[in-house]
Amino acid sequence: MDMPSAANNSGLWEMIWSAGPMVKFVLVVLLFFSIFSWAIIGYKLLLLRRIEKETASFYDLFWEKRQFAHLFAASKNYKHTPLVQIFGAAYNEITGLMKSAEGAEPWLKKEDIERFQRILRKAIDSETAKIEYAVGFLATTGNTAPFIGLFGTVWGIMASFRDIGAKGSASLAVVAPGISEALIATAMGLLAAIPAVMGYNHLMTRIGRLSTDMSNFASDIMNVLEKQAGKKG
Repeated sequence: MDMPSAANNSGLWEMIWSAGPMVKFVLVVLLFFSIFSWAIIGYKLLLLRRIEKETASFYDLFWEKRQFAHLFAASKNYKHTPLVQIFGAAYNEITGLMKSAEGAEPWLKKEDIERFQRILRKAIDSETAKIEYAVGFLATTGNTAPFIGLFGTVWGIMASFRDIGAKGSASLAVVAPGISEALIATAMGLLAAIPAVMGYNHLMTRIGRLSTDMSNFASDIMNVLEKQAGKKG
């Protein structure tokens, strides 16, 4: 059982090494796309696992503490969840309003609510962009790798036809090696594109859930703030 497998692998490597310079260049480009895509997928999966774990924990802490000062002190223990940055943006604005408010006036007015919404929206967009960083490369790989592989295949087939013209023979023995070498580029393009597309869809689904959590968290902060509107600090 092992001998045919070894023979197949030997034949595959032989075809790759005997391919033309352009086909080899295409294979190197596709190998780079594949390695970089797998690195992004692996890193983002580990990162999202940490983020999701801390997000759930921080959300529970938010409803447990209820007091922003205590929550801000505890947030220093959370390094990965974007909720900390969103809460920090709101808390900095809150402390600024409380310092500037006069004693007889409420520290939060109803006209401040809209500004808080803009601040939270900006924080959400910023954190989402951080999480999505480099994920777009997977989409690029999924869209372009098959065409890069096809280009290598077409180039290899063109070289095969030149060999036919040079040798004056169109027998299978003359045509098959060149075409098989060329088709490796298409196979490599698919091997790079398919995992990239699957990884992109999976990661974007999880990032979408995190984005929903961030929006819900911002809404919860706004609900707490709206209850404070018109009250004394």
